[in-house]
Amino acid sequence: MANILLVDDENALTEPLSKALGHQGHTIDVADQGKTGLAMAIAGQYDLLILDWMLPQVSGLEICRQIRILGHSTPVLFLTAKDTLDDRVAGLDAGGDDYLIKPFELRELLARVRALLRRQSHGETITETLGAVKNNLLSVNNVSLDVANQVAYCQGQRIALSEKEVALLTLFLQAPGQILSHEEIYSHLWPGESPPSSNVLAALVRLLRRKIEQPNAPRLINSVYGKGYCFEAN
Repeated sequence: MANILLVDDENALTEPLSKALGHQGHTIDVADQGKTGLAMAIAGQYDLLILDWMLPQVSGLEICRQIRILGHSTPVLFLTAKDTLDDRVAGLDAGGDDYLIKPFELRELLARVRALLRRQSHGETITETLGAVKNNLLSVNNVSLDVANQVAYCQGQRIALSEKEVALLTLFLQAPGQILSHEEIYSHLWPGESPPSSNVLAALVRLLRRKIEQPNAPRLINSVYGKGYCFEAN
């Protein structure tokens, strides 16, 4: 079972959630202040962080940013009432792994917790899940990807990517010019799991575009209405 840190200032949420996670066999630590939560996240040995976005003193977003800067890879699940695409992009960009909009069903949260812990406990990486050929350099349209090191190069400039961004770009570079359906992408990025909230994929695509596409240049990742996405082949 897992050690979980829950940082939220709503007692009406933390009490039942702590009980539900405790019944699953997990050990739960709770903080109701962002500053306290950050200190606990840095000092503790946690398998999962569940962070409210809006917190007194230090936001959940800033907690996530700080632990990523320090090199912590602990999975982060955001709980928030913020539901715009820009918010989802900000959460992913800060290093978050999943995003759940308040109010939510308890069973959905527990399912997402199980999925994140399963990935963590098995030492699974997205590139392994995809069966990507490591130490290979994939390249299409002046965009290259070093899969093993999770680094992309665009016009010769090095760009650091998250695991999910690597997974998504790997799919695109392995199938240039082909339409990848939403279902295909979900099945590869979140194998055997319930897909994340509806706009998480759109936010991830938007974030990847921002990193690999050049201003005033033709779009590399094209949306195909009602079908999915296509990476420009020429």
